[in-house]
Amino acid sequence: MNILSHIVARAGPCDYRREPTDMQAPMNVFSPESAGLSPAVEIADLTKTYRGGKGRPPKDALKGISLSIPRGSIFGLLGPNGAGKSTLINILAGLVLKTSGTAKICGYDVDADQRMARLSIGVVPQELNLDAFFTPRELLELQAGLYGVRRRDRRTDELLRAVDLTDKANSYARTLSGGMRRRLMVAKAMVHAPPVLVLDEPTAGVDVELRRSLWAYVRALNKAGVTILLTTHYLEEAQELCDRVAIINHGQIVANDTTANLLARLDNKKLCVTLDADMPVLPDNLRQQGWEQTGPRQLAVAYRPSEAAVGNLLRVLQMNGAGIVDLSTDEADLEDIFLQLTRK
Repeated sequence: MNILSHIVARAGPCDYRREPTDMQAPMNVFSPESAGLSPAVEIADLTKTYRGGKGRPPKDALKGISLSIPRGSIFGLLGPNGAGKSTLINILAGLVLKTSGTAKICGYDVDADQRMARLSIGVVPQELNLDAFFTPRELLELQAGLYGVRRRDRRTDELLRAVDLTDKANSYARTLSGGMRRRLMVAKAMVHAPPVLVLDEPTAGVDVELRRSLWAYVRALNKAGVTILLTTHYLEEAQELCDRVAIINHGQIVANDTTANLLARLDNKKLCVTLDADMPVLPDNLRQQGWEQTGPRQLAVAYRPSEAAVGNLLRVLQMNGAGIVDLSTDEADLEDIFLQLTRK
């Protein structure tokens, strides 16, 4: 049984219907049949207030957050620094005590069922907390022991192979590059085969090639049924990877929807065209339609897709005798949504 199959087999309440047969191309085991079961992560009216001291007032880090993360999804949790993301993750991991509300992982309450809740989640923190004088193999064996994984059930070699660290298995952690250490952190979080994996800024300081390798492994885990909770400041990653995205600001959820629906909130695009000849003067009818000249042969217009069709915009150009040799559109992305919601 490979490591992805092992994860599915140990999923408990987050169990999935089918097991992947190949580590490189696992089956998608998140099926509609499981949609009626409890979410992978369920949070209701969660608050956290840090006590003040030395003249400082108490700080409300979380203000009544409610969130439901579907099992088998890749869920993005985005927000500016200090918004409450780390506090929320630390409550799920059992590192911070909540003030009020409830938080459940695979149906296990983080307070009432501490042991099972913590067995159901793996966390890759933003900080690289590795012992410099342990080897990757020793670190994974130690982590598995801390979670009570029996020796015969450990998958150390498979995890090392999955994160491409087999050739560094017996090297001191202090000799590993930053990218290697980041991948080793992912392997540490997976030693007990948790059905929920939290990735807190996992690609910070990782080069492009290693970032792609890491995301390929994350996608493989997700296809095997592992629910991924991702925080990142690389918004293009969240846009590409996440099924749903929640945006947190000042301790409150200000958006929670599918990635596609969030992108649809900004109903504006920009059409850019290149003409086959210079246009000395912009005709009045084009100016009235919103066209502007960005170069001797370049024109651009901002429009709302819900109100204007591209064909109509181009037809007006042709009516003015303009020949079009190239065109492109600039669309709103997740960064535009993020800035709009967090600047309020």
